[in-house]
Amino acid sequence: MFTLPDFPWDRLQPYKERAAAHPGGIVDLSVGTPVDPTPERVRAALAAASDAPGYPQTYGTPVLREAVAGWLRRRLGVTGADPDAVLPVIGTKELVAWLPTLLGAGPGDQVVFPELAYPTYDVGARLAGASPVATDGLLSLGPAAPKIVWVNSPSNPTGKVLPAEHLRKVVAWARDRGAVVVSDECYLEFGWDPDAPPVSVLHPDVCGGSHEGLLALNSLSKRSNMAGYRAGVVTGDLALVRRLLEVRKHAGMIVPAPVQAAMAAAFDDDAHVDEQRERYARRRATLRAAFEGHGFRIDHSEASLYLWATRDEPCWDTVEHLAGLGVLVGPGEFYGPSGARHIRVAFTATDERVAEAAARL
Repeated sequence: MFTLPDFPWDRLQPYKERAAAHPGGIVDLSVGTPVDPTPERVRAALAAASDAPGYPQTYGTPVLREAVAGWLRRRLGVTGADPDAVLPVIGTKELVAWLPTLLGAGPGDQVVFPELAYPTYDVGARLAGASPVATDGLLSLGPAAPKIVWVNSPSNPTGKVLPAEHLRKVVAWARDRGAVVVSDECYLEFGWDPDAPPVSVLHPDVCGGSHEGLLALNSLSKRSNMAGYRAGVVTGDLALVRRLLEVRKHAGMIVPAPVQAAMAAAFDDDAHVDEQRERYARRRATLRAAFEGHGFRIDHSEASLYLWATRDEPCWDTVEHLAGLGVLVGPGEFYGPSGARHIRVAFTATDERVAEAAARL
């Protein structure tokens, strides 16, 4: 029987209540949920497909799969992007949690993920009955051959970007051991440092033109303000995608037909993503200046929708201090022990709330 950790965000409730008591109201920079409108073309596509009396396709419509493949080629530089190797999922958190199980991991298998990481990587290993292993150095595993190796670039929570050379070494190491590399790439279109551009694990500079043994996860939650749609995709190795498809067909893991239509519209359009990037760039600059002016140091944060900040004190002391100003942030400890002296600051709040946070700091 697997054991699960307590849901970490429940521990933040007292600080949320304290921040909410501020005379100017709470500025919530903790979870990172999008607040800007879902693009009109996406909403129109959803509405146009809302008459959906029949069962949707688990595999996704051909239109959706081609839209994703086109986006991979156009925006991420992925050569050989195959629409047959695209599978829609009910938000990527669902897939992160169930992927080890879907790939057959179990007792005796290792699932490896970064030391500072999205907690659901660990949860997914536990749900499968496998052993979760948090490490930033694959060589520390010795001769072990893990079942799955997670990479996350740009990183949640740190915003760190792994260069193509690093990812290439991870791929080579995993292929030598028969491990599957799964790359969580939900923030790939939000790189802020021109000297450290994020790159997909499916890019030829990383994978050598072959997607064998590789899976990449992408989400529309952040890039298209569609978190409420629960819309994501997994793509890469065709054999692995087909294996996932067979299990998901049996289990009824199906993205609703209207959501599939909305996804196709979102992946076909780049303009709304560029517009959203500009919004986030402004908010990021405002918050970075405010936190640095308040005595914080910003580490990494060259990509993603977060600032990884510290005052070189226990993270809960920082959370308490900021809650007194009516500003709620995420404690770095949620992402692993090495985050115990950092906080994660999301810049997904509205322009008005971001300006309010800057004024208080």
